[in-house]
Amino acid sequence: MADLSQEEWASQLENDDNAFVLDVRTPEELEEGFIPAATNIDIYLGQDFLNEIEKLDKSKNYYVYCRSGNRSAQACAIMNSVGIENAYNLEGGFMNWEGEVVES
Repeated sequence: MADLSQEEWASQLENDDNAFVLDVRTPEELEEGFIPAATNIDIYLGQDFLNEIEKLDKSKNYYVYCRSGNRSAQACAIMNSVGIENAYNLEGGFMNWEGEVVES
């Protein structure tokens, strides 16, 4: 897992043809908007979250975010534990995101 600054995360994502953006926030938080092309899997789903993570393509590069960066760091650690090596945590999360946002 790597913690990336907003600039590093956005730059790396923009140049990555094998990227998958993962939003681990709750449905309520999604109402604030989301980063374009993000797929949502709520980390608070517990075992269901783990089940969904295990279905993901392990060859992809995952750009993971939550509201502040804490849950997404946990999600990256969980992803590493199931064999997903390339998981990048967005430091500061969505609340500090300055890039494009899709309104819900």
